[in-house]
Amino acid sequence: MASFEDFKLNKQLLGAIAEAGYEVPTEIQQKAITPILAGQDVLGIAQTGTGKTAAFVLPMLMKLKYAQGNDPRALILSPTRELAMQIEENIRTFSTYLDLRTVVLYGGLGPKTQKEQLQKGCDIIVATPGRFLDLYLAGDVPTKSLKFLVMDEADKMMDMGFISKIHRILEVVPRKRQNLLFSATMSELVRKIAGDFLAFPTVIEVTEQATPAQTVTQSLYEVPNLKTKLNLLQHLLQDDASFHRIIVFCKTKTVADNVFHYLERKYGEDHVRVIHANKGQNTRINSIQAFKDGHIRILVATDVAARGLDVSNVSHVFNFDVPIVVEDYVHRIGRTGRAFHQGDAITFCNPAERYYVDKIEKLIRQNIPVHEVPAEVFVEKTGFEERQAIAREIDNQKKKDDPDFKGAFHEKKYAIKAKANNAKGKKPKKNNRKRFS
Repeated sequence: MASFEDFKLNKQLLGAIAEAGYEVPTEIQQKAITPILAGQDVLGIAQTGTGKTAAFVLPMLMKLKYAQGNDPRALILSPTRELAMQIEENIRTFSTYLDLRTVVLYGGLGPKTQKEQLQKGCDIIVATPGRFLDLYLAGDVPTKSLKFLVMDEADKMMDMGFISKIHRILEVVPRKRQNLLFSATMSELVRKIAGDFLAFPTVIEVTEQATPAQTVTQSLYEVPNLKTKLNLLQHLLQDDASFHRIIVFCKTKTVADNVFHYLERKYGEDHVRVIHANKGQNTRINSIQAFKDGHIRILVATDVAARGLDVSNVSHVFNFDVPIVVEDYVHRIGRTGRAFHQGDAITFCNPAERYYVDKIEKLIRQNIPVHEVPAEVFVEKTGFEERQAIAREIDNQKKKDDPDFKGAFHEKKYAIKAKANNAKGKKPKKNNRKRFS
């Protein structure tokens, strides 16, 4: 299909789409909008940054048409408050000329304002599962009129431990409804879980699951330690023209804060912000908005921002730490190269993280090109504590793959003992301990 007009959307929607600057529907939109308009359950898998939100929002708005009564008719569930806010923003953009009312519900704020908004009446609720259930159990969310149930980033929702809440929500929404599930990754386990509430869905797989967008150029630097990562990051960021809007992903809040303070000292507090779960809601909202508006150059974040953060023209994404949940790699690097723009994803990998890089390459079915650390970057010596931590992590990885693996220290001790016995002409004793299953 060449244009949105081919979907026979109403003039109000077409006008809002044109004003938002959308000209040609993406592949997921081309394949998903028609079956959703036809009332089918849809399971959609597509690369992040390819317009999945519009793929379910546009047909949903078309079918809801106008404000009706006080009870919500559509429920969209999201794993994080940032993504919930992003979806609500998309709905607001596309419903400019409609009188549909949307309420967004998430934790981190007192529920009083959200309750007042619900009492005024709404047509669409965008919510995180926990806050939705809290307000439902308090008697503030009527569900009998719900006709749509949408799960965005469905796999992450289940990975984050929301599955019990999802099943609880399924118990309180009408059986007769249209179900839509969308994500960039969809494992076989998630497909089976989705079978609990999707009956004969239309499966739309634009690309094989966990496929990075072709607009993203990936690269990998193998570095020995944290300080060398910081040195390499600073070296690359010297190119202001190319590295003009950057997200740096870290695996923990502590590392994110440390990287933020380092960059803040180098570039000033007006150019760097950090967001993670310990930051207040207003702080997180303001930081993301400042990044979107181009007021800051660098946003340091944990994976709380890996999904649903839709910012135009992010030039580079840095994986300062390799994600342990390997599917998150696809979502992290999907913050760049969005909407047909080109982007770069750069990953720093220490010896303990190579294990996860191998798993990522297996997941995405491609090798990430390895680049040499530039000669100008000073390679720091790995400190004792960090060296020990890396060694422990490598031991744990080997134990995951081989339950009989005893650890590097155990092997070294046994090798020394065996060498001593051989020198005395003795054979090492066999381990005759019984193993219990």
